[in-house]
Amino acid sequence: MFNFIDKSLKSLAEIVGANYVQWETSKKNGLFQRLNPRLKLVFFIFNILLISIKKDVSSEAFLFLIMFIFITVSRLDLFRIYKKILFAGFFFGFLVALPSSLNIITDGEIVLHLARLDGARQFWIYRIPAEIGITREGLSGVAMLCLRVMNSVSVSLLIIFTTPFYDLMKSLKTFRVPDSFIMIVLLSYKYIFILSKTIEDFYLALKSRLIGNVKGSEIRDIIAGRTFLVFKKSTAAYEEVYRAMVARGFSGSVSFYLTDRITAADLALFAAVMAPGIIISAL
Repeated sequence: MFNFIDKSLKSLAEIVGANYVQWETSKKNGLFQRLNPRLKLVFFIFNILLISIKKDVSSEAFLFLIMFIFITVSRLDLFRIYKKILFAGFFFGFLVALPSSLNIITDGEIVLHLARLDGARQFWIYRIPAEIGITREGLSGVAMLCLRVMNSVSVSLLIIFTTPFYDLMKSLKTFRVPDSFIMIVLLSYKYIFILSKTIEDFYLALKSRLIGNVKGSEIRDIIAGRTFLVFKKSTAAYEEVYRAMVARGFSGSVSFYLTDRITAADLALFAAVMAPGIIISAL
């Protein structure tokens, strides 16, 4: 039981630590750290649309290479970043789309023979041919989905790890995103780390008070009690924060300090990072 909780607490600690990693990388002297946050948001939207629109593997592969170069020159931790990117591409791209590479789903030229039946059969809405294998067209579709997933994660992490969180929120405000949405994101972001740290403190305090072997049923009762306590403290914290906000004049609108002006240097850098995407969109 404690091994499972220890692993869960380690994950929570990584969530809390990610906040500080993001803050540190956003302050480095890299390429995208020098770009105005509002222009970064335009870059993000443009590339997400481009990734969704392009339908050939070569364009997606070229975008993947461009994002790798941007991440490298922004001085980000390649191992940390690409561990997330490759996992997302493998799980949400390769594994999910792999069945579609079979000629049962995608007709085409068979490049890898897997099985041979005595004749074609009909199963529900699918026609199972006598010869089952992986098609060239199916592999192309799998590669396309993998690259789309990895490119989407790449551009997202590039913006997240090179931009302070509150600068992103100010950029959303500039683009007339509703205040209610920004407020929900701001409070949720802050509370996730507070809640993670509170749970970690509760568990360490609990573990320091237990001596010897404890029955599983007793541990479950203790954890259930602590879960209720965390929920109770969370509800009380919500109420206190809301009353404090109302007492200080909160009326539902979100106000930020003035954002930095977009300079000629920002526009020149923006044109440079947008150029590869524009070229790919024209092909």
